[in-house]
Amino acid sequence: MKILVGVKRVIDYEVKIRVKTDETGVETSNVKMSMNPFDEIAVEEAIRLKEAGGADEIIVVSMGEAKCQETLRTALAMGADRAIHVTTDAELQPLAVAKGFAALAKREDVNLVLLGKQAIDDDNNQSAQMLAGLLHWPQGTFASKLEFGEGKLTIIREVDGGSETLELDLPAVVSVDLRLNEPRYPTLPNIMRAKKKSLEALSPEDLSIDIAPRLKVIKVTAPPKRKAGIKLETAAELVDRLHNEAKVI
Repeated sequence: MKILVGVKRVIDYEVKIRVKTDETGVETSNVKMSMNPFDEIAVEEAIRLKEAGGADEIIVVSMGEAKCQETLRTALAMGADRAIHVTTDAELQPLAVAKGFAALAKREDVNLVLLGKQAIDDDNNQSAQMLAGLLHWPQGTFASKLEFGEGKLTIIREVDGGSETLELDLPAVVSVDLRLNEPRYPTLPNIMRAKKKSLEALSPEDLSIDIAPRLKVIKVTAPPKRKAGIKLETAAELVDRLHNEAKVI
C-alpha cells in the first residue's frame, strides 16, 4: 500500500500571533515556523503503519513557498520515504490544496491519503473533505483510531455525542485528530539521512491545476481584549448577575 501524507508549514503553536498593522493578515516575518501539529500526527500514523508491515511507501507533500522544503525534510527525518513540493508563492485556499492533492493521488496511484483535520493557522477544516469529493473516494474525518484489514479501513472518529465507527473501502481519504498518536522526534542520524532522500519539486502547471483564490480576505483584526474579572462573595450574587446582567439564565 502507498500512502500520501499532507504537511503544511505554519506559525509554531507556541508563538503569540500578531496582526499586521495594515490588517491584511498575521505577521509571519521573523516568526518561528513548524509543521502543522495535526499533519505531524498524520505522518506518525503513516510511519507506524509501515513499521507494522501495512504500507510499502510513504510520500509527504507540501504546497507553498520554497521554505516548505524545511517541513518536508522534517517529515523525511521522521521516517517518510520521499517528498514532493508543489512550489508557489500564491495564496493557497483549501480548494486549491485539494486540487493539488487530487492530482498527486492519481499521479502516484496511492491507496490512502492522510491529512491533519485542520491547519492551526486558518482552521478551515475543508481540504480533506474537498479532496474526497474531487476523487470520489470514501472519507473518514477526525480519526482518533485506525485499524486496517484486507482492502478496508476501520476508523473511530470523534463526534459531538461521543465516538462513531466507520468502515471504508480503499482507496480513501482520512483526516486525523489529536488523540490518534504521539508523534516521534526525529533523531540526528535520521535527520542526516533525510538530506539524501528524494525531494521532487513541481509547479501547479506541472499538475495542470488552477489555484486561483475563490475567496478574498477583507480585513484581519485582533480579538478585543478580555475585560478583567470580578470576585463575588456569594452564589446568590453570582446567580443574580448571570440573570440580570449577562442574561444567560
